[in-house]
Amino acid sequence: MVKILFIEHDGAQHLVEATVGHSLMAAAVRNSVPGILANCGGSCACATCHVYVDPAWADHAGSASELEQPMLEFAEHVEPTSRLSCQIKVTEKLDGLVVRLPASQV
Repeated sequence: MVKILFIEHDGAQHLVEATVGHSLMAAAVRNSVPGILANCGGSCACATCHVYVDPAWADHAGSASELEQPMLEFAEHVEPTSRLSCQIKVTEKLDGLVVRLPASQV
């Protein structure tokens, strides 16, 4: 298991265990992280699992794919490290990953 830290816009923290091979979104939903709505169930069709990857982790999490980039246009307050958590696959190298949740996803 890999530890992932989700930080809400108000600073509330949720340290969760994520299964390697699953998505970051799946870990958030399984652990009831507020702000990860996942309306489309992880099919990259809604942008309700938008997160900001901590800049120190951006290279490890990778960049948005061609499929993900247009969906990010539907998210509010997109930043350079914005990603859809459904598109980030958990790997061992993401142990300790920190992501922040936008205020628009309450």
